[in-house]
Amino acid sequence: MLTLDFTNCLATHVGSHGLDPALLAPGSEAHEAVAAHTKRLAGSRGTGWERWRELPFEPMRSQHVGAVKKIVEQCRGRFDTMVVLGIGGSALGNIALQSALNPPTWNLIESGKRGGPRLFVVDNVDPAYFASVLDFCQAAPGGLSKTLFNVVSKSGETAETAAQFMVIRDLLSKALGKDYAKNIVAVTDPAKGTMRQICEREGFTTLPVPDGVGGRFSVLSPVGLFSAAMCGIDIDALLTGAADMDKACSNPDLHQNPAAMLATLLVELGTSKGKTNHVLMPYSNALYLLADWYRQLWAESLGKEHDLQGNRVNAGFTPIKALGTTDQHSQVQLYREGPNDKVIGLIEVESFERDVTIPTGLGVEAIGYLEGRSMSFLLNAEKRATEYALLESQRPNFTLKFPKVDAYHVGQFINLWQIATAYAGLLLNVDAYDQPAVELGKQATFGLMGRKGYEKHLTSVDRALGGDRHVIGP
Repeated sequence: MLTLDFTNCLATHVGSHGLDPALLAPGSEAHEAVAAHTKRLAGSRGTGWERWRELPFEPMRSQHVGAVKKIVEQCRGRFDTMVVLGIGGSALGNIALQSALNPPTWNLIESGKRGGPRLFVVDNVDPAYFASVLDFCQAAPGGLSKTLFNVVSKSGETAETAAQFMVIRDLLSKALGKDYAKNIVAVTDPAKGTMRQICEREGFTTLPVPDGVGGRFSVLSPVGLFSAAMCGIDIDALLTGAADMDKACSNPDLHQNPAAMLATLLVELGTSKGKTNHVLMPYSNALYLLADWYRQLWAESLGKEHDLQGNRVNAGFTPIKALGTTDQHSQVQLYREGPNDKVIGLIEVESFERDVTIPTGLGVEAIGYLEGRSMSFLLNAEKRATEYALLESQRPNFTLKFPKVDAYHVGQFINLWQIATAYAGLLLNVDAYDQPAVELGKQATFGLMGRKGYEKHLTSVDRALGGDRHVIGP
C-alpha cells in the first residue's frame, strides 16, 4: 500500500506553521467531521456525480474491462500508431498512465518489441502541434491505414475535440474511403449527444463514458482504460489498486483513512494557516505527469466562488507540480525563503524497476563520495535532504511513498486523490463536481466562432476587449 507520512505538517515539527496534533486527535472536531463525512459519502456513493466511486467494483468493473479488452483484441496487430483526441479529463489521465507505466522511449521502440502501438495524446488545438502529429501518422509505414484514432468526448460538442475529430475524419475518409470508420474508436455518452449520433450514423466502434462520471474523475473508466490497455498496461491491477485504496478510505477513523487525513491536512492548513498553494513533487520522472492530472482534479473540483448555500466564499487552492530533483535547482529556493504559503507534497519511490550504479575508479576526491552508489540511493537521499531543508525553514510538507511504480500502486494513487477531493469538497462546503466558471469561456468561444445562438457572447467579448488598449510594441 501507499503510505502517507504527515509528520512535517504538525506544529511539533514546523512550529506555528503546522497544525496542533490535538486538532486531529480522537474526539476532536476534525475527527468527528471525518466520521460524519465518511458516513455521508458511504450513503451517496454510486449516485449522482459520485458514480466514479463504483468504477473499480462490480458490476461496472467487469462491464468496462470486458468491453475494453474485446476492442483491444479486435485492434491487436492492426495499428502501429494510436492518437487520442481529447482535452482536460479526457486526456490528462491517459497521458499520466502512459508516462507512469510505460518507458519514456515507448514511441521509439521497434513495433515488434513494444507490445502496443505508439501513443500520441493530442490535448490541444495548437495547429503546428496537431499538424506535426498528423504528418508523422501519414508518413509512417502504412500511413493512416495503420493509425487508430481514439476520440474521447461525452457530448461531442467540446470545441477542441470536435475540431480535431472533423480534421481526422476528413483525412481518413479521403485516404481510406468508406472503410475509414474502422480506424476510429469513440468513447462517448452511451445513449445521447452529438457524438453518439455521429457514431451511430458513421458506424464507429464505441465505449461508454458512464453516467455520473465527470471528466476529471474518469481515468478509471474506458476514458483512460482503453488507451492504457492498447499499450499493454495491466488495467486489472490498476482497478484492484483503486479498489483496495477505496476500502482503506472508507474508514471513519481519521487516523486510519489516508484520503480523509490528506484532505483534512490540506484544507485546514489552507484555511487556517494561509497555505493556499499545494505543491506535488514526485521524486520519479515516471510519476511527474500524474501531478498534471492532480492539478486539474484539485483546481477544478475545489475552486468555487460560492458554497452550497450560495454564499460567496472564493474557495480553493492552487495546485503546483514540481519534479525532484530537477526543481530543487529551480523552485526550492522560493519554497524555503519565499512566502510561507505552501504545503509541499513529496513523492518517494522505495524500489525502482531499474537502477544504475555509479562506477568507481575516476579518482577525483571531490566527487568520490558518489562512487559505487546507485542512482536510486542518490535520488532518495536528495528527497530526504529536501524534506530536511523544508523542515528547517518551517515549511509544511508530507510524503507519499510508493513501494514501487506499477499499475496496482498507480491505481491506489489515483483513487487516493479522488477520494481526498470528495472529502475536501465536503470540508469546504462546496460542490466538488461542477465547474461553472469553465462554461463562460466555452460560450464565448462559441460566439467568436460564429455558433448560432451565441451571438450575445460575441457582442460581450467585443465590448469587454475592445476600445483603447494599452500595448507596447508595433
